[in-house]
Amino acid sequence: MRIPESELIINGDGSAFHIHLKPEELADNVILVGDPGRVDMVAEYLTDIEFRHASREFVSVTGKRAGKRITVLSHGIGPDNIDIVMTELDALANVDFKTREVKPEHKALNILRIGTSGALHADIPLGAYILSHISVGFDGVMNWYGNREKVTIPQVEADFKKHMDWDPNLPSPYFVKASPKMIELLKDVTVKGVTISAPGFYGPQGRVVRMPLAMPDMLEKIESFRFSADDQDYRITNFEMESSPLAGFAAQLGHNAVTVCCAIANRYLQSSNPDYKPAIRKLVELCVDRMSTI
Repeated sequence: MRIPESELIINGDGSAFHIHLKPEELADNVILVGDPGRVDMVAEYLTDIEFRHASREFVSVTGKRAGKRITVLSHGIGPDNIDIVMTELDALANVDFKTREVKPEHKALNILRIGTSGALHADIPLGAYILSHISVGFDGVMNWYGNREKVTIPQVEADFKKHMDWDPNLPSPYFVKASPKMIELLKDVTVKGVTISAPGFYGPQGRVVRMPLAMPDMLEKIESFRFSADDQDYRITNFEMESSPLAGFAAQLGHNAVTVCCAIANRYLQSSNPDYKPAIRKLVELCVDRMSTI
């Protein structure tokens, strides 16, 4: 079936509408970062840089590490941007941009997102690397797509909503697992994480400035929630803004993806480390090295 021009917009130069990448420019291994300025930091660890594109918050380069081709792409802030980035990355890999038809052979991308987050327990130190084995979507993005239940954990979602006394005016939360392949890549150097993706930085993450919250005791209830999945026990470890749609889209579209975040704040201890760039740089180098092995 041909995908209409209105549904998948392709620029005049043959690139994807928002991220401005062409199919031949996309590597099978992809590193995502939120901050456009962080793309150049990642690129410092690559050789044979092929190009550098920039359009709004979407900056990209493709180069090599130890002979392995890697694309680095920034996505900006928020789950809505992940909807754009994952849809267009998948199209670049699995849609023929000339015929607008889905390719007969599916290509699975390996996608590692590097971010920052706030930890939710006293025993998670500042600077720790939290790997999102499971992500919790407060954003609602996956609720707009069919077959959500095939990639989520419905019973845990029901238990969580009951535990939280979930406000019916808010999007229904979803729990989705990261790719086992990508978890294996970094599990030896990270904290096992269950990461909430919020659709905002303040109220949706329980911060109060001048507006009251719909669920004033949200943080306390999140900290106390425990659940089991695949014979493992879990607790929710951190907040950020993009991991759940990334994991959800990857699972639905047949890609391998995971998020790893450096803890730059601890919400339980009410502490933060504004000078977190050295820890991020170490994480970037680690991730580039690990991505070059798959």
